[in-house]
Amino acid sequence: MSVVTITGRDPYDVSIGAGTRHELHDRLGAGVAKALLIHQPIMSAEADRIRESLAGQVQVILAEIPDAEDAKRVEVAAFCWGIMGQADFTRSDAVISLGGGATTDLAGFVAATWLRGVKIVHIPTTVLGAVDASVGGKTGINTAEGKNLVGSFHAPAAVLVDTELLASLPETETRTGFAEIAKAGFIADPSILDDLDTNIDACLDLTSPLAADILRRAIQVKATVVSEDFTEQGLREILNYGHTLGHAIEHAERYRWRHGVAISIGMMFAAELSRLVRSLSDDDVARHRLILGERLGLPLVYPGGRWETLRATMQRDKKARGSSLRFVLLDGIARPTVTTVGDDSLLFAAYQEIAG
Repeated sequence: MSVVTITGRDPYDVSIGAGTRHELHDRLGAGVAKALLIHQPIMSAEADRIRESLAGQVQVILAEIPDAEDAKRVEVAAFCWGIMGQADFTRSDAVISLGGGATTDLAGFVAATWLRGVKIVHIPTTVLGAVDASVGGKTGINTAEGKNLVGSFHAPAAVLVDTELLASLPETETRTGFAEIAKAGFIADPSILDDLDTNIDACLDLTSPLAADILRRAIQVKATVVSEDFTEQGLREILNYGHTLGHAIEHAERYRWRHGVAISIGMMFAAELSRLVRSLSDDDVARHRLILGERLGLPLVYPGGRWETLRATMQRDKKARGSSLRFVLLDGIARPTVTTVGDDSLLFAAYQEIAG
């Protein structure tokens, strides 16, 4: 097992390895009498096992929520608040999340807003949840206007990345989650890209030592950033590489696409835009195509006729300032920069490179 520590205002550990979910009681800590365990339908059996394992120590109440982005609605949050109110949850009680990134986002938001903040422990069950959503304290729900427009920052008490749970994922789910691991390589740690290029099968085998190590390295990238900039006042924006267009695609597809699929296309767009307005080389753009397309098998193109719709959605991106769009771009691999792009012709030209 390995541990990555997030420092700063509210420090906590991310434990990575087989069986880490069995640390749950210790991570909840003394004084927690009740916990709301928020889980996806597919995790019902595991939720029952967790409730039984804590019997006599913590009263665990289960809340089953919809799959994927359907969970991230205010109606679902209100359902969870209702359970907590009826069970008389106090500030000394807690929330547990068991599921993928959407479950983590929703459960974190519920914990952040109940009595202005109660303890939460995340047990991510997808690669995306493990390396991205569960780490860093971002919580959120979607609105009709866009993704994650309502939310808050709320650090967990702990994150338990159990590779035994991750190993049961379908390969397609694993590959889409690896988009966020590739992102960590593009913005900060090229060794991740090297392993994805030369040893992709071992990376995708979540029972392998290499997979556990690449998870750790991707989490360490995020930990380093959020430890310095918890509330996204500067440095943390680099974690949004590929997300400006990616989130717009998710919105256009009514959140039916996996996050990693949309972010893969978003990173390809960001690479093409970086070539146009920064100094990203042709070779580095080609490396995006190699890692995302050839090694991970993720899509790199999106229909060309949808630019105007995507452009309007991007205007509501959290990084936007007034009428200006700001993007995380690259001057080179592991050399990210936040850049304002005011020339729509450059944006359209970059989009034409990924238009299929």
